[in-house]
Amino acid sequence: MNRNFAELHRQVVFGQSAGRIIWQPRIGCWVTDKQFAGEEFPPPFTGLDYFDLYRELDCSARLYEYNACFERVEHPSVYTTQRELNETDTESTIHTPVGDQVVVHRRTTSSWYTITMKWEVSTEEELKVATWREENATWTWNQTAYDELQATVGDLGAPTMFMPRMNVQSLYIEKMGSQNGIYALYDWPDTVEAYFRALEESHDRLIDVINASPVDIINYGENVHAGTLSPKLFRQYHLPACQRRSEKLHAAGKFVCSHWDGDVKALLPYVHETGLDGIEAITPYPQGDVTLEEVKAALDDDIFLLDGIPAIYFDETFTVETLAACTHRLIDLFAPKLVLGISDEISSTGDLERIRVVGQIVDEYNAQFE
Repeated sequence: MNRNFAELHRQVVFGQSAGRIIWQPRIGCWVTDKQFAGEEFPPPFTGLDYFDLYRELDCSARLYEYNACFERVEHPSVYTTQRELNETDTESTIHTPVGDQVVVHRRTTSSWYTITMKWEVSTEEELKVATWREENATWTWNQTAYDELQATVGDLGAPTMFMPRMNVQSLYIEKMGSQNGIYALYDWPDTVEAYFRALEESHDRLIDVINASPVDIINYGENVHAGTLSPKLFRQYHLPACQRRSEKLHAAGKFVCSHWDGDVKALLPYVHETGLDGIEAITPYPQGDVTLEEVKAALDDDIFLLDGIPAIYFDETFTVETLAACTHRLIDLFAPKLVLGISDEISSTGDLERIRVVGQIVDEYNAQFE
């Protein structure tokens, strides 16, 4: 207990851990689902807050809370108005000098997260507005937020942040939805590529802020899924932008990884071209579309795996022995280039005590290097 996971986290990803690895599960889904439902955490977790859960479990947290230190600043002429359409739906209108964008979100009875009923971009004109906003956006550093996080969670892991999504993934997940985004790629190619250029220039301004900051572990929050980001689209758009971004961040000594949490088998042949130091959230069988051995063959000894244990192994559907065997296999294949975690998060029906099982295996492995 009371270990300095921040130091170990840095040592692992920057190759200074003398062989040790780190256990860094994500438990946000388990926590937020129970909080939304008004459920009390079971003993011995009753009454604990999110970060104290990690201290009780004696493991590291992946601290994407440091995203709060990087603030996007819109052009001063941009403002948003809202109106309630009915008991569940809220319409937001983003006003700019070059036109408006309208978004409709629906509240649900099962989560704090809303469903997008009308995307920010549904017409070519709205995409042009999105482009103008990116052209005029800037980024700032919030030192106060950083200091507060260091004081609150600085022992649980190294400061970490994830960047906004690149080109195609931004179109799918943030602006249009995947189906409409695919149509836009082919129906409005010039307008789409203008948006992609403006987006990358905006992210370059963010990279300038990142590179001047003390946050050294940078994730690309891409949610890559080969079912919508085909090898053709990956090579045409995603790969070149990823290479450029990684080169800029590496120049400042940053560790860079990307979140690939869908089907990834078709894209694994390109990992060595990305410039990435690691891939986060690749999910193996029986939950994903790849075996651990296929992932190892793709990453080889050069690229870190972050996570790796299928989330379903933390549910009672599978035995503790299955979880333990998977953990040992991951360590055998990927250590020391391994930030062991759950691909992607433990579910609200998962058994939090199983986190201790993995932690004990990791401690026993690391003990040989003490």
